[in-house]
Amino acid sequence: MVGREGEAERISVEIPPEAHGERIDRVLASLLPELSRERIKRLIAEGRVHAGGVPVDAPKRPARAGERVEVLVPRDPPLALVPEDRPLSVHYEDAYLAVVEKPRGVPVHPSPGHETGTLVHALLVRFPELSRAGGELRPGIVHRLDKDTTGLLVVAKSDAVHHRLARLFAAHSVFRGYVAVVHGHPDPPRGTIVAPIGRDPRDRKRMAVVAGGREAITHYRMLLACSSVSLVVLRLETGRTHQIRVHMRHIGHPVVGDSVYGYRRERSGTPLLLHAFGLRFTHPVTKEPVRAYAPPPEDFRAAFFRLCPEGSTSARVPGDSLAPSAPPPEEVWARVEKRLRRLVYGTEEVPSDSFRPDRAGD
Repeated sequence: MVGREGEAERISVEIPPEAHGERIDRVLASLLPELSRERIKRLIAEGRVHAGGVPVDAPKRPARAGERVEVLVPRDPPLALVPEDRPLSVHYEDAYLAVVEKPRGVPVHPSPGHETGTLVHALLVRFPELSRAGGELRPGIVHRLDKDTTGLLVVAKSDAVHHRLARLFAAHSVFRGYVAVVHGHPDPPRGTIVAPIGRDPRDRKRMAVVAGGREAITHYRMLLACSSVSLVVLRLETGRTHQIRVHMRHIGHPVVGDSVYGYRRERSGTPLLLHAFGLRFTHPVTKEPVRAYAPPPEDFRAAFFRLCPEGSTSARVPGDSLAPSAPPPEEVWARVEKRLRRLVYGTEEVPSDSFRPDRAGD
């Protein structure tokens, strides 16, 4: 339960039976992933954490099953959102919503350290009227992409449309297609990763596959492979933080260019090779189909062919129309884009056959 109290946000949670006896700071960090364990320790020291109406005196104090804990979190001063005239690529627009393309390195909305230069600042120039259902600092934002992930986002122009779109996402009724370059060759070359995601207990700034995490489902299919990397198309069924990056690391094939979940030996200067190429859904108001496609950016393509030079690519998926001996890069890429477009506009689907990995890849 969340409430407002002056200049602070009051969050109320109940300690579950399985957490009985554990340190209360560790339990609260698990129940409240938006707060780091260090932040919770500071709040305890400031007298802002109460259990059963009594201030918690120490972070190591054991939690008790069934007790109600209230955390009073000071609110940061509101940021002033000033529209910024920045380039914005719009792939679809009507009176109710829009589909836009986010460039690399641009945060979706303001946050500490990113008070300006976000996608939201650009949206406010093009779309003066946007939903506020996601919060004052996230006008129009229904779902997000990581700062260094490129690709498509749907934007709501009213609260009513925002809520309808959110229901579509919750019901898994939105096709969200991604393409990535990953290390190695996934085995099997197509499948579904079903593995819960939560805060990494060793590093609260990261996510990880953890017992008790939130359900997370990613479908994937390998399109091309060469000596050390593969080009993979993916479809999200759920939308957890860093889901694709965590899941691909979990099965031992992290996304190339991932400075958080990738290999330490990763060559510096390689961008995160993850791109949201397609959105497909039924319009929540008109009930007409909405489809949008954005090809991977040029730096994505260039990086792939640096890692997978001419003549080294091959088809690894049964039934793939690409020839085993690779044609020139231009032809290879044209065929890749044709496949991606078919996923958005045609009948081809990323498979959803069950694949539950039995190894962590860490």
